[in-house]
Formats: sequence, C-alpha cells, structure tokens
Amino acid sequence: MAPVVELADVTVVRGKATLLDRVNWVIDEADRWVIIGPNGAGKTTLLQVVSANLHPTAGRAAILDEVLGAVDVFELRPRIGVTSAALAERIPRSESVGNVIVSAGYAVVGRWTERYDVTDFERAGALMRQLSIERLGKRTFGTLSEGERKRVQIARALMTDPELLLLDEPAAGLDLAGRESLVATLGEIIADPHAPATVLVTHHLEEIPAGMTHALLLKQGRIVAAGPIAEVLTDDLLSDAFDLPLQITQTDGRWSARARSAAPTGS
Repeated sequence: MAPVVELADVTVVRGKATLLDRVNWVIDEADRWVIIGPNGAGKTTLLQVVSANLHPTAGRAAILDEVLGAVDVFELRPRIGVTSAALAERIPRSESVGNVIVSAGYAVVGRWTERYDVTDFERAGALMRQLSIERLGKRTFGTLSEGERKRVQIARALMTDPELLLLDEPAAGLDLAGRESLVATLGEIIADPHAPATVLVTHHLEEIPAGMTHALLLKQGRIVAAGPIAEVLTDDLLSDAFDLPLQITQTDGRWSARARSAAPTGS
C-alpha cells in the first residue's frame, strides 16, 4: 500500500525566506505523528503542504497517492480532515454548529445551496455525541467558548471520514481543564484502529495525547529528527531545537518539558 503522505526534497520559498528546506517525510496509514518546534520553524507551512493548500516551490509532494501539481486539489481536499486557527476564522459566526459540521462534505464553511441526505445528518449527530457537543447543534458558532469551537472543528474534520487527519495546535488557547479534556478526547480518537493517519502540530509537549507513535522535530525549516516518538522527544534533541537546556519526562504516555536546573555552584 502506498504511503498516505510522501514528501521528497520539499522546499517552500517566500521572497527571500526559505520556510521549508528539502523536507523528506513519509506517513503510513497507521501512523500518529506530532510535529513540534519553536515559532517560525515551519510547522504550519508543512501542514499547509500536506493539506494540499500550498504547492511547494521545489520537490515532490504526494498526498493520498496524488501528486500536487498533477491533481485537482478541490477533489483531494475533502479526503483530508483539517483543524486550524485559519479555518476557524473563515467560519461564519452566525452559522449553526450543525451546519458547520455537515458542510464539510462539500469542503465549504457553512451551508449555502448544497443538499444533504439523512446519512449526512446522522453522521454529524454521531460525531457531536462522540465529542460531547450534541447540545450545541443549534447554537451559532460565534456564541461558543474556545473549547467548544475546538471540538466543533474536530467533528467537522472527521465528518467526511477522512483518510488523513491534520490538527494544527488543537489545544491552543485553552485553560488547563479545557486542554486536558480535549487531549483525552483526542487520545480516544487516535486509539481507534479505524482512525485515519493523524498529524498534530504543537509547541507544547503537554498537548500531545497518549498514543502518538512518531514525532518530527523542525528548526528553521529543516528536519532535526523524525521517527518513533521516544527516539525524537529527547533532552538533547529538544534542547538543541529550542536553544534551551530541557528535561523531558514521560508519564502514562503523556509528555512534558521543563528547563533544566543549573547545577549548584560551590561556596
């Protein structure tokens, strides 16, 4: 079976800035990847390429066995579930939650003149129950809390039963309780053996759900390390990527990072 994603020497240049530099990356069907790195590392740019929203300046990007530049991206994108702050900004604040979710079938944000059948509404209802937002179905998107909006976006991303799920900082902006609740829900989703290949972008190790299998560490548009998560999320690799001495710990499948304390000096 072909990889879900296969990037070969992918480079993205904007003006004089190189946002991605010769990135090589393969995602298989059962993989659960986390992308981590400091601000400006190229995480969101990489996700834009993988979501078929950005064509690389150079290199080859194959997504779901289709090569960017030789495929109709409007047919490809509904096969990819995406959550991101940019997408959230495009959702009309006056649109009902139910319509925000069901309209993913046409890759539009909010209902216009599309026609949906009973199975579409049944799936949307099942996803709202799974994400504990069924009570919000008739609420408008603009009246929701940040945590509720995050859950609505995830339900929307899963609406088309995607072959690839991309989560761009899904826990950003949440308080501790909201973050932990959402991370637990994401852990349940990715633990499902029928769940699609998943990529999660974050700045913070504490936002990584249990069950992620691989990690990709970016710095200045280049891959520092990529592979099984325990081999990438190490003190040395993360300290180098963030230019700060870090201590990494793992407990019950969850990760955390803290600055390494300086050794005490003698008197």
